[in-house]
Amino acid sequence: MDPAADPTRNFYRYAAGGWVDSNPVPPDKTRWSGFDELRERNFALLHDILESAARGRAGSGDRVRRQVGTFYAAAMDSALRARLGLKPIARELRAIEAIDSTESFVGVLADLHRDGFHGLFSTYVIPDLKKSSVYALYLLQGGLSLPDRDYYLRARFGPLRKAYRRHIVRVLVLAGESPARARRSAAAVLALETALARASRSRVALRDPEKNYNRRTVRQLARRHPRLAWTMYLRERGARVRSVVVGQPEFFDAVDRLLRRVPLGRWKAYLRWHLLHDSAPHLNPPLEREHFAFFLHRLLGQERPEPLWKRSTTLVDTSLGEALGQLYVRRYFPPNARARMLDLVRDIRRVFRARLRRVPWMTATTRRRAVVKFDRFAAMIGHPDRFRSYARVRVTPDDSFGNRRRARRFEVERRIARIGGPVDRTEWGMTPPTVNAYFTPTQNEIFFPAGILQPPFFDATMDDAVNFGGIAVVIGHEITHGYDDQGRKFDAEGTLRSWWSPADEREFRRRARRIVAQYSRFEPLPGLKLNGALTAGENIADLGGVSLAFEALARRLARGRTPRRRVGGFTPEQRFFLSYGQIWRGNARPQEVRRRVLTDPHSPGEYRVNGVLANLPEFWRAFGVTPGSPMRQPPGRQVVIW
Repeated sequence: MDPAADPTRNFYRYAAGGWVDSNPVPPDKTRWSGFDELRERNFALLHDILESAARGRAGSGDRVRRQVGTFYAAAMDSALRARLGLKPIARELRAIEAIDSTESFVGVLADLHRDGFHGLFSTYVIPDLKKSSVYALYLLQGGLSLPDRDYYLRARFGPLRKAYRRHIVRVLVLAGESPARARRSAAAVLALETALARASRSRVALRDPEKNYNRRTVRQLARRHPRLAWTMYLRERGARVRSVVVGQPEFFDAVDRLLRRVPLGRWKAYLRWHLLHDSAPHLNPPLEREHFAFFLHRLLGQERPEPLWKRSTTLVDTSLGEALGQLYVRRYFPPNARARMLDLVRDIRRVFRARLRRVPWMTATTRRRAVVKFDRFAAMIGHPDRFRSYARVRVTPDDSFGNRRRARRFEVERRIARIGGPVDRTEWGMTPPTVNAYFTPTQNEIFFPAGILQPPFFDATMDDAVNFGGIAVVIGHEITHGYDDQGRKFDAEGTLRSWWSPADEREFRRRARRIVAQYSRFEPLPGLKLNGALTAGENIADLGGVSLAFEALARRLARGRTPRRRVGGFTPEQRFFLSYGQIWRGNARPQEVRRRVLTDPHSPGEYRVNGVLANLPEFWRAFGVTPGSPMRQPPGRQVVIW
């Protein structure tokens, strides 16, 4: 805390200012926060698991530990990577060099996509938004290397684009191109990516699920985009489909035009660059260092790389996540933690259901449908009941790059194979050690990995006020996502369809616009204001989460289930808000702040605290916030949705 700060003027500073002042961003990070402190703790736990597994202490009978340990040990072998140089991607480089037609270009692209490499556009297999019981194939805009379209299109990023072009040249020279050819290739790459950026929708436009759902038959696509050779592309991907969902049709129209107009040699340079860009952190040290120098140091301000063991741990988590998670859960997630969490979820559920039944601005018909949807909501805590098997992934001690490629291909093919099949409602989208949580609208479920169920979010030894201000707020936040500006468009079955009355639609939008206006006034850097439309869903969920969790705590206090006592001079209500203020403590480098304001649907921590609490009378009462104070919205601006 910073006790010298005035909680009625800047509560974030009062609750977390002492931490902010004494915790600068470490040299190997772009930001440092309560989340990152917990991630570091989890890194240490995973490091111990992986080092033990790599030394073979598990015994010959534990296949999971052997597989994870071998994968980690291979990733740690930097000497082997130095000796191999570009050999791990030699086959792909030869295939790109041999491209002699648009059709063969698309064929090589399909092969790269099958191995998890990126380029030109993105494909996903997720539940069909309009038939949520089955999986569908989605084709979405993509193909950029910089974080967002604005990096290519806004004048203020001009110096960064010049540095990016020089970086491409250096990477291509390290890969064996002559400086003259590398300069021509870099110009071609930047020109193509800029054209793709112009054809791309903004982050705000991508938040509209209706406008980003456009079903097309493969025959329609083939007629509309003859140069994209969709029939051949989908066959090479193993996708036996008659139709797909196209997120941004105008983007693919632009790609087809570019394939007609731009010479094939420039497209080959584009594919070669994307292969090298994707692979550089996992190849020889010169390429790895050059990748860090631009994408982490120049772009985000990170001063030095993370140690190899952390990067290797992350690689295992992203490649064999549920195998590593299985070992993590065995050792560090006791059953009583899940039981305590389920108890908290029940408390928040009772509060939200009661609110749905009495929310004053909603008509009776819409309210009934909202309650039906909520009654089908489910919570998944800690980890999946059945862990994924990676038995089909070949892991060898002398092929780290191949281990990564085979793990990615396994995952890509696993997803492609289930197109048109029933949705697995027990599947998790995050690994057990992840410090995060999420809501999935098509399944109407919230997920809390074991990794977040630790201090500062959850501590079985702390009193209820602290836990309700931490993990209970996160529970309420994820529940509210089912009724934010996007989640509210999905019905009880998780299907995207209109179930609101026109009057309720208008009233929700009116209230949501006030949230957008509030957050659009915040200015984390001079001249850089938040995009309230981009962060609207998360801000609505924050506001709902804090309000729900506070009412759940108040119910416990009223029933005597939680003792009403002061701790450190603070009432339970004050401790609740202090706990909430402290979970969002953090510092970030200016480059990272700028990137997140452009790309992240979450507001920076300071505004997740002050922006929410300024709307809550419960907070005003707890800290004596009088009218006219910065931490109290005037009556015409206060927002209450749920």
